[in-house]
Amino acid sequence: MSDLTVIVLAAGGGTRMKSKTPKVLHRIGGRTMIGHVLAAVGALEPVRLVTVVGHQRELVAPHVSELRPDAVLAVQEEQLGTGHAVRMALEALDGSPGEGVVLVANGDTPLLEAETLRAFAEAHRAARAAVSILSGIVAEPFGYGRIVRDEAGVVQAIVEEKDATEAERAITEINSGILAFDAAFLADAVGRIGNDNAKGEYYLTDAIGLARDADLVVTAHPIDDALQTEGANDRAQLADLGRELNRRIVTRWMRDGVSVMDPATTWIDADVVLAPDVTILPGTQLLGATVVAEDAVIGPDTTLEDCEIGAGARVVRAHGQLAVIGAGASVGPFAYLRPGTLLGADGKIGTFVETKNAQIGDGAKVPHLSYVGDAEIGEGTNIGAGTIFANYDGVAKHRTVVGKQAKTGSNNTFVAPVEIGDGASTGGGTVVRRNVPAGALAVSAAPQRNLDGWVASHRAGTAQAAAAEAAVAAVAGATDEQSENGPGLGGDAAERAES
Repeated sequence: MSDLTVIVLAAGGGTRMKSKTPKVLHRIGGRTMIGHVLAAVGALEPVRLVTVVGHQRELVAPHVSELRPDAVLAVQEEQLGTGHAVRMALEALDGSPGEGVVLVANGDTPLLEAETLRAFAEAHRAARAAVSILSGIVAEPFGYGRIVRDEAGVVQAIVEEKDATEAERAITEINSGILAFDAAFLADAVGRIGNDNAKGEYYLTDAIGLARDADLVVTAHPIDDALQTEGANDRAQLADLGRELNRRIVTRWMRDGVSVMDPATTWIDADVVLAPDVTILPGTQLLGATVVAEDAVIGPDTTLEDCEIGAGARVVRAHGQLAVIGAGASVGPFAYLRPGTLLGADGKIGTFVETKNAQIGDGAKVPHLSYVGDAEIGEGTNIGAGTIFANYDGVAKHRTVVGKQAKTGSNNTFVAPVEIGDGASTGGGTVVRRNVPAGALAVSAAPQRNLDGWVASHRAGTAQAAAAEAAVAAVAGATDEQSENGPGLGGDAAERAES
């Protein structure tokens, strides 16, 4: 909208949150509340965007600038009401909002949608109104300003809860706090708003009375979905809005071709991107900027944050952050993918495996009970169960490189920095401290020794010793029987007992 100016009000303290975090910075759906509002108003492409900050502005202002570097920041030192806040916004614009339409929104309405704002601004422009109010019809209007109309339905005023009469409190059409103004009218009216009310504040809604006194057009535009304008004043309301936001996000993805087995236990952040024919199983959380390609199956009981999942991949009972999973790969169950994990196409990260800063090539497998940190594993390689990539020497992290088509034994330890060549193998229990050439077998375990009678001499009187004594006696009895009977059935039994 080439003539649209947007003012977002975010200066309030939000004391009912009882938090060291500013109200508008509390998060739902992967964004702060003000982040949702800035995304909605930003979709309108306004020519000017002003955010009014005040309480804890040292936290709010940098966040706004990060999300919208083009936003002008206006400071409201004292929170003296919405009219005063808009006056500060106009001062930040050199005293003038320019020409066209000025849209004023609140920074704590996370369900607000861009299309609602677009339709509202267009209706305001079409009515040639001085002021337009985005209103809603609600069953419980307590706490909201009421839209007061005359007998003909023409808007007369907005009356705040504390200033309302009994008859006015019975009105169910409420002010959302989202207003549209003719820019020239707002520039004149904002300086004439007084503070003669119960709270001694400058209400922006008093501009409606000024417009009515001047015989200018004032309109109200009710919307069916009043929850879009709902704010969160405490954490209970925030949780309610969070559940509703998630329900809307999950429903939208299902209508776009995603299968969600249990919407009630599935949480999807606002910035997640899902392809058609993705399947999400119960107990799954997709957070941040996670992207999931078609035919992938996620869950059950899986949390992925800022991850990229390839087509046809399967992630089961896993936790991942800043990881990339290739097409056709499988992860889990009970896997932990830390930042920097990159699993190639058709690769596998299996049960009770933890990875960090690890590149695992196409078709490579880390199936069981292993830690892979600061490593590169070539395509087609299989890492044996119980393997540890020992990457930290107490001072610095080091890297291990395993080549292509290598086969490593169980219970290995790779002491970085070390390289295992293409096609190499390692024996079970090997501690690899030196590079292994391509095609070589590395072993480091000492030859096995059996100390006969050790349990009897060191664990006498225990259940272990009794079991060992019985087994030795059985073998001895079988040997004696063989000696008496000679070769034959008895001898076969003794031989089986010894084996």
